[in-house]
Parts: sequence; structure tokens; C-alpha cells
Amino acid sequence: MAKTVWMRKTLAGLLLAGTTALAPVAARAETLTDTLITAYRHSHILDQQRALLRAADEDVAIAMASLRPIIAFSAGASASAQTNYELGATATLSASMTLYDNGASQLGVEVQKEVVLGTREALVNFEQQVLLAAVQAYMDVTSASESLALAQSNVRLSNQQLRAARDRFEVGEVTRTEVAQAEAQQAAARSNVAFAAGQLEIARESYRVAVGSYPQGLAPPPTPPKLPPSVEAAQAVAVRTHPLIRQAQHTVAASELGIKRAQAAMKFTIDGSANLSFDDMGNDRSNFGVTLNQPIYSGGALSAQLRKARNQAEANRAALLNTTHNVQQLVGNAWANLRVAVAQLQATDQQIRAATVAFRGVQEEQNLGAATTLDVLDAQQDLLDARSARIDAQAQQYVALYSLLSAMGLLTVEHLGLGIQTYDPAAYYNAVKTAPAQRSRQGRQLDRVLERLQRQ
Repeated sequence: MAKTVWMRKTLAGLLLAGTTALAPVAARAETLTDTLITAYRHSHILDQQRALLRAADEDVAIAMASLRPIIAFSAGASASAQTNYELGATATLSASMTLYDNGASQLGVEVQKEVVLGTREALVNFEQQVLLAAVQAYMDVTSASESLALAQSNVRLSNQQLRAARDRFEVGEVTRTEVAQAEAQQAAARSNVAFAAGQLEIARESYRVAVGSYPQGLAPPPTPPKLPPSVEAAQAVAVRTHPLIRQAQHTVAASELGIKRAQAAMKFTIDGSANLSFDDMGNDRSNFGVTLNQPIYSGGALSAQLRKARNQAEANRAALLNTTHNVQQLVGNAWANLRVAVAQLQATDQQIRAATVAFRGVQEEQNLGAATTLDVLDAQQDLLDARSARIDAQAQQYVALYSLLSAMGLLTVEHLGLGIQTYDPAAYYNAVKTAPAQRSRQGRQLDRVLERLQRQ
């Protein structure tokens, strides 16, 4: 009987110490901050979006070029039968420039600037997606690791239960049925370990995709960042800061400039030109001219373009309102999910306390002969389920919290204070916005920058 009592105390100690056994022991565990930094630095999605942003920057340079003169050189040779096929050569240097177009070219530049600003906001939105995926991957690995540790602890506990049941069977305290029940519990515990190990491998692979490398031992989740006091305050922040709303605002601004540009295209333009020609006889000719162009009839194309620009602007304004409503809904949903996760976490804590008391009580009842082995196994399973539910609830709480930050437009490297150098979207723009020529010093520097970016 003394051996049986000792076994029961050992079983209780194993199960009640389950949470302590789950704590990682790595000397230098990888924190959530480390994970977010690694994901930001190694994201191919962000590399792609940065390249698309640089391409949009070049559209500003292309539009800027329409404000400048075009200078061209041509040379040719010819032979005439009337001169016994003697060769003649000419060279021409020409220049042309739009002198006045009612601001259409400048409006084109302003449109592309708004596109660039919108593309920058799209980059911020992708940054949020990358960081949220890293948080999800981090919590998946953390919860999977804890679930595996809990399952392994349960196997050890089930082994102890089985040995205790067999010992009691040998002295006639229990029936063969109760031993079989303990054997079934032990087999189920081993199955849970195999399942938990598989879930951990799946989580590790997802982590590698989201972060860029496999996890090397993760630290417990940090203290969550502060949030606004109410869902209304969170929605107000989102309306001001969410990148999708700001991107939509720039799209509306670009489309309104597009209306003015379509109106300018219906008015006159003034072009200037200059030509200087030389031939092999030493003759030179030069001429200068100014041309006024006024469209009179274009088959209705110009009017259609104006109507199209107005309809596009109206559609973009509606899209802005729809995006705003969607973002507000995202905030509301994330807020509700966070409240549910917090409530679930609190409930699982109470469940664990109650299940712990019940497990101890059933053990005492078994000691007094008032409970069977099956009763103990059921109480053990209830406590295991409660601990497992808490692992899931904690992971859901963190994901819900960072999802709320993302819905507010605040899940960025800057707002989280990760302390690393971030991509500067203005650096490349400032280098190309004046449309430097390829053979210029600035143009060669840009070529070298692009070559370095392509090698990374």
C-alpha cells in the first residue's frame, strides 16, 4: 500500500508540474523581436514590392522628360546616277520641345507622383503582412512546442499510471479491466506525442517560409504592446494611418489630376523646333520654327477620354469609402477576436485550477476506494485538455493582438520600435526624379545601385 501511495504522489507531481516543464531552457532563445527583424530583412515579398516602387519612381522621371527638349542626331549617305554615283553625305542635328501645353505635361508628372506615394503605402501594407505572418509563425511554433512538451509529460504520467495499475492488480486491488483502461490511456498518450511532433514540424516549415530560417529555440512571448482604450479609438487611428486607406487617397488624388490633364489635352499646344544640317560640300542649313497645334475634331476620342477620367475618379472615390469601411470592420473584428481570446485565456486558467483540484480529489478518493482507475484517468485527461486549451488560447491572444495592430496600420518596424535600419523609399526617388541621363555621372551611379540590388 505504501508503494501505491508513493506512486499516486509521483503522478500528481508529474501532472501538476506540467507547466514548469514546458519552459524552454535554451541559453539564447530567439525572441519575437528577433523573429520580426529576421522576417523583415529576408522577405522576398518586400524585395519585390521595393522593386515595383522603384519602377514607379522611374515613371516620374519619364513624365519629367516630357518637359524637356528632345535632341537627336542623324547622318546619311546617298549616290545619284546623274553624278556617276558619287557619294554624298549629310548630317543633321535637330531639337524639339513643347513650349506650352496648358500644363498637361506637368499634370502628368503630378499624377505619377501620386502613384509613387500610393505605391509607398502599398509597400507599408506588405510590410504589415510580412510581420503579421512572422507573429503567426512564431506563435504556431511556440504553441506546437508547448503542446509536444505537454504530450510528452502526459506519456510519462500515463506510464506511471500504468505501472501503478499493474502493481495494484498484482495485489488484487483493481481488476484486469482497469489495467486495460490504463493501457489504452498510455497508447493514446503516445499517439498524441506523434501528432504533436508532426504539428511542430509543420509549424517549423511555415516559420521558415514566413521568416526565412528555421526557429532555433523560441523565448516566451513578450509583454504585448499597448492598445487604445476602445474599439472606436482604434478605428479612428486606423482611418488616419492604415496604408490601404492612404493608398486609396493617393489614387483619388491621381484620378482628379487625370481629369485636369484630359481637359488640357483638348486645348492648343505650342511646339518649338530647330534643325542644323551639313553636307560633304561644306554647305549648311539651319532653321527654327514655332508651331501651334489645336485639335478641332478627333473622332470623339478626347471627349471620351475626359468622360473616362471623370468616371475613373468617381470610382476611385467610391473605392476609398469602401476601403475605409472595410478597414473599420477589420478593426472591429480584430477587437472582438482579442476580447474573445482574453476571455478564453482567463477561462482556461480557471479550468486548470478546477481540474487540478478535481484530479487531486479523485486521487484521494481512489486511495479510499471510492474512485476507480477510470475516474483517475478521466480527471487526468480533463487536466490535460485544460492545459492544452490554455496553450491555444495564449497563441490566439497574441495573434489577435497583433492582428489588431495590423488592422490599425501600426504593425510596422517603426511603430514596434524594432531598432533596425529600414528601407528608405525616398532615397531612390530623390535620385531619379530629375530624370538623369544614362551617360551622366548620376545615371552611372544609379546603374551601379541597381546592379547591387539585383545581386542581393
